[in-house]
Amino acid sequence: MSRSPPNAIQLRSVGSQGTMASLPQLSAVQNPSSHSWASVCGSPPWGLSCLLALQHILVLASLLCASHLLLLQCLPAGGLSSSPAQLLASSLFSCGVSTALQTWMGSRLPLIQAPSLEFLIPGLVLTSQKLPLTTRTPGNSSLVLRLCGGPGCHGLELWNTSLREVSGAVVVSGLLQVMLGLFGGPGHLFPHCGPLVLAPSLVVAGLSAHREVALFCSAHWGLASLLILLMVVCSQHLGARLFPPHPWRRASTSSTHTHIPVFRLLSVLIPVACVWILSALLGLSITPWELSAEAPWFWLPHPAEWDWPLLTPRALAAGISMALAASTSSLGCYALCGQLLHLPSPPPHACSRGLSLEGLGSVLAGLLGSPMGTASSFPNVGTVSLLQAGSRRVAHLVGLLCVVLGLSPRLVQLFTTIPLPVLGGVLGVTQAVVLSTGFSSFHLADIDSGRNVFIVGFSIFMALLLPRWFREAPVLLSTGWSPLDVLLRSLLTEPIFLAGLLGFLLENTIPGTQLERGLGQGLPSSFTAQEVRMPQKSREKPAQEYELPFSIQNLCPCIPHPLRCLCPLPEDSGNEEGVPSEPGETADLLPGFGEQCPGSSREELRSQ
Repeated sequence: MSRSPPNAIQLRSVGSQGTMASLPQLSAVQNPSSHSWASVCGSPPWGLSCLLALQHILVLASLLCASHLLLLQCLPAGGLSSSPAQLLASSLFSCGVSTALQTWMGSRLPLIQAPSLEFLIPGLVLTSQKLPLTTRTPGNSSLVLRLCGGPGCHGLELWNTSLREVSGAVVVSGLLQVMLGLFGGPGHLFPHCGPLVLAPSLVVAGLSAHREVALFCSAHWGLASLLILLMVVCSQHLGARLFPPHPWRRASTSSTHTHIPVFRLLSVLIPVACVWILSALLGLSITPWELSAEAPWFWLPHPAEWDWPLLTPRALAAGISMALAASTSSLGCYALCGQLLHLPSPPPHACSRGLSLEGLGSVLAGLLGSPMGTASSFPNVGTVSLLQAGSRRVAHLVGLLCVVLGLSPRLVQLFTTIPLPVLGGVLGVTQAVVLSTGFSSFHLADIDSGRNVFIVGFSIFMALLLPRWFREAPVLLSTGWSPLDVLLRSLLTEPIFLAGLLGFLLENTIPGTQLERGLGQGLPSSFTAQEVRMPQKSREKPAQEYELPFSIQNLCPCIPHPLRCLCPLPEDSGNEEGVPSEPGETADLLPGFGEQCPGSSREELRSQ
């Protein structure tokens, strides 16, 4: 097994000999099943793109249903004044808009925006409830949220007030993320971040959802085990099987063919469809008649549908926690996605734009009444690694489908029939991929160093220990001022934020050499040892993938000087050497992407 990270290669052509000859040792030892079939620039055919987008929709639906179920079941006793399908639809609509903006002019990475635990945990703290230990679902398999339809409803006002307060926190977090991106927060932090900051964050990101995954899988361990088994077999054991017998002919050439690894590319859709159908045949997937009766076919999300978000000091405190945790998670997501797509470290201007547009997505979600904001989804990035395929075209299709589905709560309620074991199994496998990628990043630094061993172990252990301790503590943290209590409880129960914060503080306060920290050998921090071994053109061209579209680049000179951090520096785009004009401006977040991939060049991909 190679120690190199799971790099992506482009469409590999059987008849292409020129590029294969330039890297004989690489093509001889690597397994085709370990490579990516498509990259950020090489768009797959439209039919396959739709299937890939549908799989990302299923992963997004798992996050959507899981997060809303955990939050709504922990609100005070009572009912919903509106259909839960409308809440899901408004959140899905916001995710679609945010995904489209993120891919078009944000970080430019094919990242799917979705609700995440970074919004769920402060929301639960804001409602003064602990994380649930059990879930009550008819048939022990499907998401059920009862509507309040009679005069015996109790606590309806408390439900609405709690939801409005959580929505207000989401709006606050979005505004803070917009400000953080507009004023170039990532550019100030990146020079001080290295693999010992990124790797613990990815490991904790993969481990942080294990409790919720186990909760959903426990609804029916047989279905969950079957789903996980099918996903492993399709993505790993059958991943090298190429189809169809008559290969698809690439449009850019007339003499080369490309086989498609169907099982790997559909390693989410095939298992989910099989288990979903099986659960329906066994009567384990139940659609509540209450939801079917109340959800309209067409509904236009708009602000103040139920009421305006409620801004209180407690909501402000929860919003600050959401913004810090979601920003930490998203920056790690940018780095992970760039690594999987064989791209260099995301530059500060791309991350600043990404955070700003994620913030706009959260503001939209809060104004539409959703209790969950939008952030870059680790499970969807894990899906990119699992499928070994990532494309902007797919991300655009996901955004479009989310917007269309968000207009029809009746269609969105189909997601509520997904059995809970399916939700847990999908999240479990994709989170495991994120976890393994975090472990693979440790070798980029000197992991045998006592300094690094302490930083890694302490950051991971404390990031998992503190949230568990606060959940199980018999007496909650109390300072006498409720907003401060909400802020401290939220931050101290955010595993990803704690891992990033502890790793950042220890990495920059404990003395260590550049080589020991994995920051290169006397080189600017945006270049690592593996990057330096690459040809200069191989470093320059992938870096262009983070630049704004040409039509928007012309507007950069009109942007006020304090906001120029959103645009690439003129020296970056015109530098023949591919080296940033300001050494150290870009951090060493991705110290280990591999050599240029065999099979086709980026020039071939850009022409598609």
